[in-house]
Parts: sequence; structure tokens; C-alpha cells
Amino acid sequence: MKRISKRQELICVGSNLIAQRGFNAASINEILSKAGVPKGSFYYYFASKEEFGLAIIDDFASKCQKQLESCLENEQFSPLTRLRNYFELKIIDLKSGDCIDGCLIGNLAQELSAQNELFRDRLQQIFTSWEQSFAQCLDAAQAKGELDIHDHSGLLAKFILSSWEGAILQAKVERSIVPVETFVLILFERLLK
Repeated sequence: MKRISKRQELICVGSNLIAQRGFNAASINEILSKAGVPKGSFYYYFASKEEFGLAIIDDFASKCQKQLESCLENEQFSPLTRLRNYFELKIIDLKSGDCIDGCLIGNLAQELSAQNELFRDRLQQIFTSWEQSFAQCLDAAQAKGELDIHDHSGLLAKFILSSWEGAILQAKVERSIVPVETFVLILFERLLK
């Protein structure tokens, strides 16, 4: 079994604490304690808590992008089925965590976008990337005759992402997957018919 690096261990522990408590409430000392890493080691890997936060964002975004690509580029399924499969997979993830953590990117966007321009820019880049992935899948659905959107895939992708993030937020508040299941039902049974 491959040993996890201290840097990656800090990112993993930090991600979990930040998902539960928020960036500002998660202390470096608690992260270090849970990771079993001395304080000096933290500053060997990260110049500041801000740099650490950006590393967490990039790590989470990279994992999400791989999951998006795995689902949305899987040509064994039709484009709309790929999109639905993605959301169904994310619902399983939410359910396995009892809807407590929500979406780390969404959580940080709510907490930090008004406080830190560097974080806001990075989070916006991630949302834009996700929208582009959705738009490409919608374009493929239109090309296959599954959907008639007349060149509005970018707007529809933006709406889908905004609605999905809102449903995740509501699921987190309710501690229930019902909001995200409702999102999927309305999206595929009403909007993308």
C-alpha cells in the first residue's frame, strides 16, 4: 500500500475539518494534531493558511474533475444518461456522509468569496470548468437528438450547476437527500425531456 505523504495527509485532514466547520473555524493546530504533524512541518509544505486552503481547493477540484470526466465522457451511455449517472453518483456520496459536508467548493464559495479575492477567483474558475463540462455533455445530447436546446447549452449548464449547488445546500440543512433527489427528478423528467 502506498504511503500517503505528510503534505497530502494535511490536505486530507484539513479538507475534512474545513468541510465540517468552515475554513475560518478550522485551526491549523487542530489540523496538525489530527494529522500527527509537527507545526514546523506545516510551514515546510505551506507558506500560509491561505496557501493551504488553495491546495485543499485544488485537490478537491481535481478529484471532482476526474469524477466528472469519468461519468460525462463514458460513451457506453447516451449523453443524458451520463449526466444523470453523474448526479446519481454524487447523491450516493452525499448519502454516505449523511449530507453533513455538502460540496466543499460550494461551502467555501459561501464562506470566502466576499472575504478573499484569491479564493473567489479560484472558486469561480472551478465553477466555470464544471459548467463547461455540463455544456459539452448537453451539446453531445443535442447532437444525438436527445435534447433540443438551440445553442443555449452554456446557459442551461450554468442553471444546472446553480440549481445543483442550491440543492446540496438544502440537503445539508435538512440532513436529507430529498432536495438533491428532487433536483434530479425535475431536471430529467421535466427540463431535459
